[in-house]
Amino acid sequence: MSARRTPTPEVPVARIPGSLSLVLPAHNEEANISIVVEQALAVLPTYVDDFEIIIVNDGSRDATPVIADTLAASHPNVRVIHHPVNRGYGAALTSGFRAARGDYIMFMDSDRQFDIADIGLLAPFVGRFDVVAGFRMERSDPLHRRVFAEMFNVAVRILFGVHMRDIDCAFKIFRGDLLRSMELTAPGALINTEIQAKLRRQGATVEQVGVHHYPRIAGEATGGSFRVIRRAMKETVLLWWRMRSYEPPATAPNPQRPYRFPQMVGSAATVVGLPALVAAIRKKIKGE
Repeated sequence: MSARRTPTPEVPVARIPGSLSLVLPAHNEEANISIVVEQALAVLPTYVDDFEIIIVNDGSRDATPVIADTLAASHPNVRVIHHPVNRGYGAALTSGFRAARGDYIMFMDSDRQFDIADIGLLAPFVGRFDVVAGFRMERSDPLHRRVFAEMFNVAVRILFGVHMRDIDCAFKIFRGDLLRSMELTAPGALINTEIQAKLRRQGATVEQVGVHHYPRIAGEATGGSFRVIRRAMKETVLLWWRMRSYEPPATAPNPQRPYRFPQMVGSAATVVGLPALVAAIRKKIKGE
């Protein structure tokens, strides 16, 4: 695993205006969560004066809940939300967003594949844009996960008109009032697409910044399983249908910009054809 980076002393540190809530969804991350939180506690004071860390234990069956409670008891900046049963990645993030008090809300995975020190790359743009979204410059994941990610990015561009280099990158900072103004419904991995599709409808401004990505060295990844991918495909179709009639709430902070939902020729064919494409790539990967 590559060594973690630290901010370069010669480069001026950009401070984040206001307060920051860091949301950490965690499912069976007993080997990682303590390290992630301790690193965040060490790094965040460099970039923001007022911060909180919200661990969302999403029905973990290992020692994650106990470790999270111990961290909260030891550090006043740390809070914990417990889901008694596993409700999914999207539901975990939504619980964290609802509990967040910060002017800005950041989320990051708890598996140590991201380095909280990379917040220094995003910080100069916070306050200038509604969303500062990281993208993985070199994704440290198996081939099949990278292939599916590229397929999904293309589908999101076509179906929702959202053009992101890496929509599912779990390293983003949002204006808190914008995120809290939305009703989020995706229980699983589609949460990133739902957020970006709804923010686009509100005219939110987005800056994309490259961040580092590291191999998972502890715990077990579930996001790349074919069961999760099939469920995400189903959720994609349902979200696409719901977004056809979506209007931002009247209390949304940003004025709604003129918007036309993507009505591309062949959109239905794209939706229908995705399962066949997934099956073909799965067969190819297994053959290799």
